[in-house]
Amino acid sequence: QVQLVESRGGLVQAGGSLRLSCVASGSIFSLGVMGWYRQAPGKQRELVASITSRGTTNYAGSVKGRFTISRDNAKNTVYLQMNSLKPEDTAVYYCNADGSDAIIRKYFEVWGQGTLVTVSS
Repeated sequence: QVQLVESRGGLVQAGGSLRLSCVASGSIFSLGVMGWYRQAPGKQRELVASITSRGTTNYAGSVKGRFTISRDNAKNTVYLQMNSLKPEDTAVYYCNADGSDAIIRKYFEVWGQGTLVTVSS
């Protein structure tokens, strides 16, 4: 099995910064796209940013220019650097990854447990 473990979120003031990390572990042969999603109260889960194994990135329009996604393939880790945070960034942030397992090369997609980020005004 493959698991994703996210770093703890937290409370930050508007305009502040926060960095999230997510480590994949388990029976991994290769990781494909890794990404961050978020879900605010009463809203649907939405994509924040994603990054392919070659480093191609994709961002939601609402975070472009403020958030940066990166990954360390050697460590099976993806990061989300969040700058100039706004109260509307308050949400539970979820890590997501797909790839193939090391045993039978079966495709998998997994989610982290979620971490709460609260931005105060």
